[in-house]
Amino acid sequence: MNKGLLACFAFAFFCTPGKVSAQFNDARAYDNTPIGVNQLELSYTYVRSNASVDPSLAVAGANLNLNQGTIGYTHYFGVFHRLAWVEAAVPLAGLDGSIAGTNVQGSISGAGDSSYRFAMLLKGGPALSIEQLASYKPSTSLGLSLAITAPTGLYDSNKILNLGSDRWSFTPEIALSHPFGPDQKWEFDAYGNASFHTDNTSYHGKETLRQEPLPGLEGHISYSFSERIWASLDTRYSFRATTFVDGVSQDNAQQNFVLGSELNISLNPQNSLTFVFAKAIVHQNGPTATGFSIKYDYTWSWSIRGAKRTKMRTNSR
Repeated sequence: MNKGLLACFAFAFFCTPGKVSAQFNDARAYDNTPIGVNQLELSYTYVRSNASVDPSLAVAGANLNLNQGTIGYTHYFGVFHRLAWVEAAVPLAGLDGSIAGTNVQGSISGAGDSSYRFAMLLKGGPALSIEQLASYKPSTSLGLSLAITAPTGLYDSNKILNLGSDRWSFTPEIALSHPFGPDQKWEFDAYGNASFHTDNTSYHGKETLRQEPLPGLEGHISYSFSERIWASLDTRYSFRATTFVDGVSQDNAQQNFVLGSELNISLNPQNSLTFVFAKAIVHQNGPTATGFSIKYDYTWSWSIRGAKRTKMRTNSR
Protein backbone atom coordinates (compact mmCIF):
# COMPACT_ATOMS: atom_id res chain seq x y z
CA MET A 1 0.00 0.00 0.00
CA ASN A 2 2.83 2.41 0.82
CA LYS A 3 4.27 1.94 -2.63
CA GLY A 4 0.91 2.94 -4.06
CA LEU A 5 0.92 6.10 -1.99
CA LEU A 6 4.32 7.11 -3.28
CA ALA A 7 3.16 6.50 -6.83
CA CYS A 8 0.24 8.84 -6.18
CA PHE A 9 2.58 11.56 -4.95
CA ALA A 10 4.70 11.46 -8.08
CA PHE A 11 1.63 11.37 -10.31
CA ALA A 12 0.17 14.51 -8.77
CA PHE A 13 3.50 16.31 -8.72
CA PHE A 14 3.30 16.70 -12.48
CA CYS A 15 -0.43 16.88 -13.10
CA THR A 16 -1.53 19.29 -10.39
CA PRO A 17 -2.65 22.57 -12.00
CA GLY A 18 -0.09 25.31 -11.60
CA LYS A 19 3.37 24.13 -12.58
CA VAL A 20 5.62 23.08 -9.76
CA SER A 21 8.33 25.47 -10.89
CA ALA A 22 6.38 28.47 -9.72
CA GLN A 23 2.73 27.48 -9.32
CA PHE A 24 1.76 30.55 -11.34
CA ASN A 25 2.28 32.27 -14.67
CA ASP A 26 5.05 34.84 -15.09
CA ALA A 27 4.59 38.53 -14.45
CA ARG A 28 4.44 40.62 -17.65
CA ALA A 29 3.51 37.50 -19.60
CA TYR A 30 1.03 39.51 -21.69
CA ASP A 31 3.24 42.47 -22.58
CA ASN A 32 3.25 43.51 -26.23
CA THR A 33 6.07 41.94 -28.27
CA PRO A 34 6.96 42.48 -31.96
CA ILE A 35 5.52 40.03 -34.47
CA GLY A 36 7.93 37.72 -36.25
CA VAL A 37 9.95 37.22 -33.07
CA ASN A 38 10.95 33.74 -31.88
CA GLN A 39 12.07 32.74 -28.40
CA LEU A 40 13.92 29.66 -27.21
CA GLU A 41 13.82 29.05 -23.46
CA LEU A 42 15.98 26.67 -21.45
CA SER A 43 15.13 26.33 -17.78
CA TYR A 44 16.15 24.40 -14.69
CA THR A 45 13.76 23.85 -11.78
CA TYR A 46 14.27 22.41 -8.32
CA VAL A 47 11.32 21.71 -6.04
CA ARG A 48 11.20 20.09 -2.62
CA SER A 49 7.96 18.96 -1.05
CA ASN A 50 8.12 17.66 2.52
CA ALA A 51 4.45 16.61 2.70
CA SER A 52 1.75 15.26 0.45
CA VAL A 53 1.68 16.79 -3.02
CA ASP A 54 -1.26 14.67 -4.23
CA PRO A 55 -4.57 16.56 -4.15
CA SER A 56 -6.41 13.22 -4.05
CA LEU A 57 -4.64 11.68 -1.06
CA ALA A 58 -3.14 13.75 1.78
CA VAL A 59 -0.54 11.72 3.66
CA ALA A 60 2.02 13.41 5.89
CA GLY A 61 5.66 12.39 5.76
CA ALA A 62 6.23 12.34 2.01
CA ASN A 63 9.57 13.82 0.91
CA LEU A 64 10.05 14.51 -2.79
CA ASN A 65 12.88 16.16 -4.69
CA LEU A 66 12.42 17.24 -8.29
CA ASN A 67 15.19 18.29 -10.68
CA GLN A 68 13.69 19.31 -14.00
CA GLY A 69 15.04 20.77 -17.21
CA THR A 70 12.64 22.20 -19.79
CA ILE A 71 13.09 23.34 -23.36
CA GLY A 72 10.44 25.64 -24.78
CA TYR A 73 9.76 27.56 -27.99
CA THR A 74 7.53 30.62 -28.56
CA HIS A 75 6.57 32.36 -31.80
CA TYR A 76 4.80 35.75 -32.03
CA PHE A 77 2.56 36.73 -34.95
CA GLY A 78 -0.45 38.86 -35.83
CA VAL A 79 -4.11 37.78 -35.95
CA PHE A 80 -6.68 40.38 -37.07
CA HIS A 81 -4.05 43.05 -36.38
CA ARG A 82 -3.67 41.86 -32.77
CA LEU A 83 -0.61 40.22 -31.19
CA ALA A 84 -0.84 36.45 -30.77
CA TRP A 85 1.65 33.76 -29.89
CA VAL A 86 2.04 29.99 -29.56
CA GLU A 87 4.23 28.10 -27.12
CA ALA A 88 5.40 24.50 -26.76
CA ALA A 89 7.52 22.99 -23.99
CA VAL A 90 8.90 19.56 -23.11
CA PRO A 91 10.36 18.75 -19.66
CA LEU A 92 13.04 16.21 -18.76
CA ALA A 93 13.14 15.42 -15.08
CA GLY A 94 14.58 13.38 -12.27
CA LEU A 95 12.42 12.64 -9.23
CA ASP A 96 13.23 10.83 -6.01
CA GLY A 97 11.08 10.41 -2.95
CA SER A 98 10.39 8.56 0.28
CA ILE A 99 7.88 8.35 3.13
CA ALA A 100 9.16 9.16 6.60
CA GLY A 101 8.97 6.26 9.03
CA THR A 102 8.90 3.64 6.27
CA ASN A 103 11.40 1.94 3.99
CA VAL A 104 9.53 3.12 0.88
CA GLN A 105 11.74 5.11 -1.48
CA GLY A 106 12.49 5.33 -5.18
CA SER A 107 13.67 7.45 -8.08
CA ILE A 108 12.93 7.92 -11.76
CA SER A 109 14.14 10.07 -14.66
CA GLY A 110 12.78 10.75 -18.12
CA ALA A 111 10.31 12.93 -20.02
CA GLY A 112 7.40 14.67 -18.36
CA ASP A 113 4.14 15.78 -19.93
CA SER A 114 4.49 18.29 -22.78
CA SER A 115 2.57 21.57 -22.71
CA TYR A 116 1.19 23.93 -25.37
CA ARG A 117 -0.37 27.39 -25.27
CA PHE A 118 -2.12 29.80 -27.61
CA ALA A 119 -2.52 33.40 -26.44
CA MET A 120 -3.77 36.67 -27.89
CA LEU A 121 -4.10 40.29 -26.81
CA LEU A 122 -7.64 41.57 -27.37
CA LYS A 123 -6.96 45.12 -26.16
CA GLY A 124 -3.79 47.17 -25.92
CA GLY A 125 -1.76 44.81 -28.05
CA PRO A 126 -1.63 45.87 -31.71
CA ALA A 127 0.47 43.66 -33.97
CA LEU A 128 3.64 45.72 -34.46
CA SER A 129 6.97 45.19 -36.17
CA ILE A 130 10.22 45.56 -34.25
CA GLU A 131 10.68 49.08 -35.64
CA GLN A 132 7.10 50.10 -34.75
CA LEU A 133 7.34 48.76 -31.20
CA ALA A 134 10.37 50.97 -30.52
CA SER A 135 8.07 54.02 -30.47
CA TYR A 136 5.05 52.27 -28.94
CA LYS A 137 3.81 53.47 -25.54
CA PRO A 138 2.42 50.54 -23.51
CA SER A 139 -1.16 50.80 -22.30
CA THR A 140 -3.64 48.69 -20.38
CA SER A 141 -4.06 45.35 -22.12
CA LEU A 142 -6.52 42.48 -22.00
CA GLY A 143 -5.45 39.02 -23.09
CA LEU A 144 -6.76 35.48 -23.39
CA SER A 145 -4.94 32.17 -23.56
CA LEU A 146 -5.52 28.43 -23.55
CA ALA A 147 -2.86 26.09 -22.18
CA ILE A 148 -2.98 22.35 -22.86
CA THR A 149 -0.94 19.62 -21.17
CA ALA A 150 -0.71 16.34 -23.08
CA PRO A 151 -0.07 12.93 -21.42
CA THR A 152 3.21 12.36 -23.24
CA GLY A 153 5.34 11.77 -20.13
CA LEU A 154 6.68 8.53 -18.73
CA TYR A 155 3.81 6.69 -17.04
CA ASP A 156 3.39 3.09 -15.90
CA SER A 157 0.58 2.34 -13.46
CA ASN A 158 2.51 -0.69 -12.17
CA LYS A 159 5.58 1.32 -11.15
CA ILE A 160 6.24 3.29 -8.00
CA LEU A 161 7.19 6.64 -9.56
CA ASN A 162 5.82 8.29 -12.67
CA LEU A 163 6.73 11.49 -14.52
CA GLY A 164 3.54 11.60 -16.59
CA SER A 165 -0.05 12.14 -15.50
CA ASP A 166 -1.87 9.86 -17.98
CA ARG A 167 -4.56 12.54 -18.51
CA TRP A 168 -5.04 15.77 -20.45
CA SER A 169 -5.48 19.18 -18.86
CA PHE A 170 -6.93 22.40 -20.32
CA THR A 171 -6.44 25.80 -18.69
CA PRO A 172 -8.18 28.87 -20.15
CA GLU A 173 -6.98 32.20 -18.76
CA ILE A 174 -7.96 35.86 -18.95
CA ALA A 175 -5.34 38.49 -18.14
CA LEU A 176 -5.38 42.21 -17.39
CA SER A 177 -2.11 44.17 -17.41
CA HIS A 178 -1.77 47.83 -16.44
CA PRO A 179 1.50 49.85 -16.55
CA PHE A 180 1.57 52.90 -14.29
CA GLY A 181 3.74 55.35 -12.39
CA PRO A 182 6.54 57.65 -13.57
CA ASP A 183 7.84 56.44 -16.95
CA GLN A 184 5.51 53.43 -16.50
CA LYS A 185 8.13 51.60 -14.47
CA TRP A 186 5.42 49.82 -12.46
CA GLU A 187 3.10 47.19 -13.86
CA PHE A 188 0.17 45.34 -12.31
CA ASP A 189 -1.01 42.00 -13.73
CA ALA A 190 -4.17 40.15 -12.73
CA TYR A 191 -4.90 36.68 -14.14
CA GLY A 192 -7.95 34.48 -13.71
CA ASN A 193 -7.79 30.87 -14.82
CA ALA A 194 -9.24 27.41 -14.25
CA SER A 195 -7.77 23.99 -14.97
CA PHE A 196 -9.91 21.13 -16.28
CA HIS A 197 -8.74 17.52 -16.50
CA THR A 198 -9.81 14.43 -18.34
CA ASP A 199 -10.12 11.25 -16.28
CA ASN A 200 -7.17 9.03 -15.52
CA THR A 201 -8.58 5.54 -16.09
CA SER A 202 -5.45 3.70 -14.93
CA TYR A 203 -5.11 5.34 -11.51
CA HIS A 204 -3.55 2.78 -9.14
CA GLY A 205 -3.59 0.41 -12.09
CA LYS A 206 -7.33 -0.07 -12.49
CA GLU A 207 -9.20 2.77 -10.77
CA THR A 208 -10.58 5.93 -12.38
CA LEU A 209 -9.54 9.31 -11.02
CA ARG A 210 -11.77 12.31 -11.75
CA GLN A 211 -11.08 15.84 -10.58
CA GLU A 212 -13.26 18.92 -10.40
CA PRO A 213 -11.94 22.14 -12.00
CA LEU A 214 -9.32 24.10 -10.08
CA PRO A 215 -10.01 27.86 -10.39
CA GLY A 216 -7.20 30.26 -9.60
CA LEU A 217 -6.56 33.98 -9.21
CA GLU A 218 -3.12 35.54 -9.64
CA GLY A 219 -1.70 38.96 -8.86
CA HIS A 220 1.69 40.33 -9.94
CA ILE A 221 3.23 43.70 -9.16
CA SER A 222 6.53 44.48 -10.90
CA TYR A 223 8.98 47.35 -11.09
CA SER A 224 11.60 48.20 -13.72
CA PHE A 225 14.88 49.29 -12.14
CA SER A 226 16.30 50.03 -15.58
CA GLU A 227 15.67 49.13 -19.20
CA ARG A 228 17.31 45.78 -18.56
CA ILE A 229 16.19 44.76 -15.05
CA TRP A 230 12.78 44.30 -13.49
CA ALA A 231 11.52 42.35 -10.49
CA SER A 232 8.10 41.25 -9.31
CA LEU A 233 6.15 39.99 -6.31
CA ASP A 234 3.79 37.19 -7.31
CA THR A 235 0.79 35.56 -5.62
CA ARG A 236 -1.69 32.85 -6.52
CA TYR A 237 -4.82 31.61 -4.77
CA SER A 238 -6.60 28.43 -5.93
CA PHE A 239 -9.47 26.43 -4.51
CA ARG A 240 -11.89 23.52 -4.99
CA ALA A 241 -10.67 20.61 -7.25
CA THR A 242 -12.20 17.80 -5.18
CA THR A 243 -11.23 14.39 -6.57
CA PHE A 244 -13.27 11.22 -7.03
CA VAL A 245 -11.87 7.69 -7.21
CA ASP A 246 -14.28 5.30 -8.95
CA GLY A 247 -17.03 7.82 -8.30
CA VAL A 248 -16.35 8.15 -4.56
CA SER A 249 -15.59 11.67 -3.34
CA GLN A 250 -12.29 12.00 -1.47
CA ASP A 251 -13.56 15.11 0.44
CA ASN A 252 -10.33 16.93 -0.35
CA ALA A 253 -11.27 20.34 -1.73
CA GLN A 254 -8.16 22.51 -1.96
CA GLN A 255 -7.27 25.90 -0.49
CA ASN A 256 -3.85 27.00 -1.79
CA PHE A 257 -1.97 30.27 -1.49
CA VAL A 258 1.44 30.59 -3.15
CA LEU A 259 3.83 33.52 -2.72
CA GLY A 260 6.84 34.12 -4.92
CA SER A 261 9.15 36.59 -6.62
CA GLU A 262 10.82 36.95 -10.00
CA LEU A 263 13.89 38.78 -11.29
CA ASN A 264 14.39 39.35 -15.02
CA ILE A 265 17.73 40.53 -16.41
CA SER A 266 18.17 41.36 -20.10
CA LEU A 267 21.83 40.82 -20.95
CA ASN A 268 21.25 42.32 -24.42
CA PRO A 269 18.32 42.48 -26.91
CA GLN A 270 18.64 38.76 -27.61
CA ASN A 271 19.61 37.14 -24.31
CA SER A 272 17.97 37.28 -20.90
CA LEU A 273 18.00 35.46 -17.56
CA THR A 274 15.09 34.98 -15.16
CA PHE A 275 15.22 33.80 -11.56
CA VAL A 276 12.01 32.62 -9.86
CA PHE A 277 11.30 31.56 -6.28
CA ALA A 278 7.97 30.27 -4.95
CA LYS A 279 6.64 28.80 -1.72
CA ALA A 280 3.21 27.43 -0.81
CA ILE A 281 2.12 29.41 2.26
CA VAL A 282 -1.35 27.83 2.58
CA HIS A 283 -1.73 24.26 1.32
CA GLN A 284 -4.94 22.61 2.46
CA ASN A 285 -5.10 19.30 0.56
CA GLY A 286 -2.55 20.76 -1.86
CA PRO A 287 1.20 20.60 -2.47
CA THR A 288 3.48 22.04 0.22
CA ALA A 289 6.09 22.83 -2.38
CA THR A 290 9.07 25.17 -2.16
CA GLY A 291 11.19 25.68 -5.24
CA PHE A 292 13.11 27.88 -7.64
CA SER A 293 13.75 28.16 -11.37
CA ILE A 294 16.52 29.60 -13.50
CA LYS A 295 15.58 30.42 -17.09
CA TYR A 296 17.64 31.45 -20.09
CA ASP A 297 15.89 32.99 -23.10
CA TYR A 298 17.33 33.52 -26.57
CA THR A 299 15.23 35.81 -28.81
CA TRP A 300 15.63 36.32 -32.54
CA SER A 301 13.78 37.43 -35.66
CA TRP A 302 14.45 36.35 -39.23
CA SER A 303 13.35 39.81 -40.42
CA ILE A 304 16.39 41.46 -38.83
CA ARG A 305 18.90 38.81 -39.80
CA GLY A 306 22.09 40.51 -40.90
CA ALA A 307 20.76 43.98 -40.09
CA LYS A 308 21.35 46.35 -37.21
CA ARG A 309 19.53 45.07 -34.11
CA THR A 310 16.56 47.09 -32.89
CA LYS A 311 15.72 47.11 -29.18
CA MET A 312 13.06 44.51 -28.34
CA ARG A 313 10.97 43.94 -25.24
CA THR A 314 12.22 40.56 -24.07
CA ASN A 315 9.95 38.79 -21.58
CA SER A 316 10.29 35.37 -20.01
CA ARG A 317 6.99 33.52 -20.35
